[in-house]
Amino acid sequence: MTNDPRILVIDDEPPIRKLLRVGLGSQGYAVAEAQNGRTALDLLEREAFALAILDLGLPDIAGHALLAQIRARRPDLPVIVLSSRDDEAGKVEALDLGADDYVTKPFGMNELLARMRNALRHQLAVGGERPVFRAGELSVDLVRRIVRVGEREVKLSPKEYDVLRLLVLHAGKVLTHAHLLREVWGSAADPQYLRVYVRQLRQKLEPEPERPRIILTETGIGYRLRAPD
Repeated sequence: MTNDPRILVIDDEPPIRKLLRVGLGSQGYAVAEAQNGRTALDLLEREAFALAILDLGLPDIAGHALLAQIRARRPDLPVIVLSSRDDEAGKVEALDLGADDYVTKPFGMNELLARMRNALRHQLAVGGERPVFRAGELSVDLVRRIVRVGEREVKLSPKEYDVLRLLVLHAGKVLTHAHLLREVWGSAADPQYLRVYVRQLRQKLEPEPERPRIILTETGIGYRLRAPD
């Protein structure tokens, strides 16, 4: 029996399934395939998987509805969504339903593998905050609430810290505008608040705030903190 991490690929296009089967197999992953939502749910009932890759355009069950069912049955399973380039609303809805990340078609295998590593790393970290987060020059002590860039301690307001801490807890993962607003300010918050605080954080944390390398913008969707070292 293989000990390779098992990946469930849910896509109705045979060429995409073949691409993923060959590409992921060459990286040491064992791949199971589902050409529709019903097959996927059946496999999830019978087998254990480390991660699922879900195409939103399935023939039998709408992708977002299937994602909701997967989340209800397997809340800890990392899910990466495959979406079309112009479907920003679909990406946002998928992330709000619990997808860990998304890749836009057409995609490169290296990009997908990086997103998979981030999702798997985050899943392993669930259940306990690492005491000190590090990404490049940035370090965040989550116990003592101390933020440093290199050797310089950075003073943050309470709300700035709340935004940064939420990004740190999901480092490498896209957080939607709605999720950030709901967690930090409450559901009725003005989206402008988030833009203001992200701009302030970049001024304090980034070497070049106008060309951010730590807090990254996912246009029309949200923000992603650089993955930890």
